[in-house]
Amino acid sequence: MSNYLVTGAAGMIGSRTSEMLLAEGHSVVGLDNMNDAYDIRMKQYRLRLLQNHPDFSFVEASVADPATLRIPILRDHRFDAVFNLAARAGVRSSVEYPWMYVDTNIAGTLNMLELCREHRISKFVLSSTSSLYGASNPCPYTEDQDTSRPLSPYAASKGGAEALAHTYHALHGIDVSIMRYFTVYGPAGRPDMGVFRFVQRIREGFPIIVYGDGTMSRDFTFVDDIARGTIAAVRPLGFEIINLGGDRPFQVNELIRTIEQALGRKAIIEYEPAHPADVPATWASIDKAAALLDWVPQISLEDGIARCVAWYEEERSWAHRIEAY
Repeated sequence: MSNYLVTGAAGMIGSRTSEMLLAEGHSVVGLDNMNDAYDIRMKQYRLRLLQNHPDFSFVEASVADPATLRIPILRDHRFDAVFNLAARAGVRSSVEYPWMYVDTNIAGTLNMLELCREHRISKFVLSSTSSLYGASNPCPYTEDQDTSRPLSPYAASKGGAEALAHTYHALHGIDVSIMRYFTVYGPAGRPDMGVFRFVQRIREGFPIIVYGDGTMSRDFTFVDDIARGTIAAVRPLGFEIINLGGDRPFQVNELIRTIEQALGRKAIIEYEPAHPADVPATWASIDKAAALLDWVPQISLEDGIARCVAWYEEERSWAHRIEAY
């Protein structure tokens, strides 16, 4: 079995990826700075689940801090691959706090690439985003489309991370897989994203805010599918950029109806103007993921939302207090 470093291990994708790696019999060192980008209680919940596993070790530190590279367990451990899933995410927040995004997503990626170079770790898997495709590319998005016109600092910072990863592949021969994720959701999901926020607020009888008229569409992708594809990308591929998406976009209005049906409750909807950094639609071409990783999404939106609702009901005693915004 293999030894892996997973950054962003207390995040939604990082924690689920770590859980799956542990279930396969691997050992995982998780790295996370436990920041307050959203309600820290959600990260603490995910981390507690991981810490129940004997083959999981945790380091609280930031990928953006060069001193992190000198932490003994990172300096002395022999890793078979690094899953760099730590990121500042979120389009709207990045407009307000762009420096944080450059720090984590660009400098943090550089530090983890340096870790690979210094310790001859041959494989690097990087999380990236569908936001890079901007508003000018036709759907479905393919990996060879132009990503030079991002609409948010978040997307721009991920473009910088991708460029650095290619540089280290070209200079140092590191095998790199870049995963462009499309609107990830799931149980214990990010409370700053629509699915958790809508489930919580509809269940508790509070209004939800919809930006625009609700016809904006997203290629929602369940976190288990994302984690499976991310792990599959640890195989030797050279340098590849790969979309992971649900392969079927849904309008926000359709998402709300699906949540209403799962909860058996009607939403109270308040509409606000669309944000200029939001793209009107996302839709992944997943042909490359199918060809290179033998990957296709397995969880439908209806099934995924049902799982989110079931998790919320089970954890409602504390989850109803999570700040969702």
